[in-house]
Amino acid sequence: MSGTTVNDSSSSRTIAEGSRPRKKLKFQAIESNGSPAAILSHPLGVKPAGNSYTASTNSKANTGLFTKLPDELLMHFLEYLKAQELRSLSQCCKFLCAFCYTDELWRALFIESPPKDFIWKGSWRSTFLCLQGSQTSHISCDNVFSDVLHRPFFCAHTSLKPYTANIPKINSIARFGSLTQEEYFSKWSSQPFILTSPIKQWPIYHKWSTESLLRDYGQVAFRAESVDWPLHTYISYMNNQRDESPLYLFDRSFVEKMGLKVGRGVQGASYWPPDCFGEDLFDVLGSDRPDRRWLIIGPERSGSTFHKDPNATSAWNAVLTGSKYWLMFPSGSNILPPPGVILSDDASEITSPLSIAEYLLNFHEVARATPGCKEGVCHAGEVLHVPSGWFHLVLNLEESIALTQNFVPRQRLVHVLRFLRDCSDQVSGFKDDVEDPYELFLERLRENHSGLLQEALEKLVKSDGRGRTRWEVLTKGHDKSEESTGFTFGFGEDNNEDIP
Repeated sequence: MSGTTVNDSSSSRTIAEGSRPRKKLKFQAIESNGSPAAILSHPLGVKPAGNSYTASTNSKANTGLFTKLPDELLMHFLEYLKAQELRSLSQCCKFLCAFCYTDELWRALFIESPPKDFIWKGSWRSTFLCLQGSQTSHISCDNVFSDVLHRPFFCAHTSLKPYTANIPKINSIARFGSLTQEEYFSKWSSQPFILTSPIKQWPIYHKWSTESLLRDYGQVAFRAESVDWPLHTYISYMNNQRDESPLYLFDRSFVEKMGLKVGRGVQGASYWPPDCFGEDLFDVLGSDRPDRRWLIIGPERSGSTFHKDPNATSAWNAVLTGSKYWLMFPSGSNILPPPGVILSDDASEITSPLSIAEYLLNFHEVARATPGCKEGVCHAGEVLHVPSGWFHLVLNLEESIALTQNFVPRQRLVHVLRFLRDCSDQVSGFKDDVEDPYELFLERLRENHSGLLQEALEKLVKSDGRGRTRWEVLTKGHDKSEESTGFTFGFGEDNNEDIP
């Protein structure tokens, strides 16, 4: 919940999608039997650009100055227009009509100025303009040839399930009925895996469904990417849309909004983290800890494109209903990012195809063949572990409800400390009044886990070659001749080396 911070298992989904370039890509859809899929018919009759070479007429030839603009630039220009300007321009000719009907343009207008007390009407344009089905024009634009227009439609309608099946054995994410804390700490804290049974004792596992949530919380507003909608509005959208990238409900305050109690041993608790993950070291921050848990609801085909979880945390993702496909890759200074993914020099920004469908259609084959690739399907009642630092793409194979929580296991403490120290501009989820998350975390660990902190800081210095450990800086004066200032703590024999 990471710039790009999208995640199915972390704090936010804040992509500036318009800022990322879209490459010209070739698409090849496949059916479940592996054969090529038939070309789908666009509702306005728009066809891929290649068809223009054999067509007798091309409506773009009649657009005056717009004829000289590449379709990508024309679409970018249209993003600056207001609703009435789009409606007026759409009446000029069929070519411009097809562009001005593009639902992504109306989605942006809606999010910028959402109508009050609206009713979802099946598309962003119809909803924004409050149009009934009978009021929506269906103009034939069969002499419009544009990949910019046809590609989103194609991605929104071609089946993605064939890409999530027949997972090679070498890629398969490990599955366990259960793990002990010792097994997790010694073998699995840095690897993805699926637990098949730990949440089936949760009270909400047997109670929650789309229908029950709609009945009990239908009027409660939840966060869905850039909008806050009552749950009944979101479910209406979820059940009647064909977006390339469906709006994803991802709410960080659901516990408070729904009046839930959380934690094993808490009377009346609705759920609790699986035991094998042990203590979450961010708990020492108390009310100062960053965002950590989210309710996730989405339709089939919704999900998250490649991202890493915030603040170098690990995460678990528990599926209550439906199922999710996961595509995962490790990361590191000497490891390339997943195929089709480009990192900025400081790794703070991730550039990749804008939709999951676009990625699977174009990069899945090479991704599956890339060393380190892990894949798996997490079904209802199962929990997937996301190790800190792993890239992951998540696709809902059907309508799904899930809970996710980020945490800091002791085995990954060094990674979190390094991130908070070295990537302060990328730290997210903390309250504005927390000026220095790294120093605050050190202070709280010193109070609650001094031995663990000393060990972690020694490992941190050893791994990055910075010389004196942060523990020594915290516990010694800055010069041998000076009296020690601030906090002091002893572990057996003192180290009397000078502090430079």
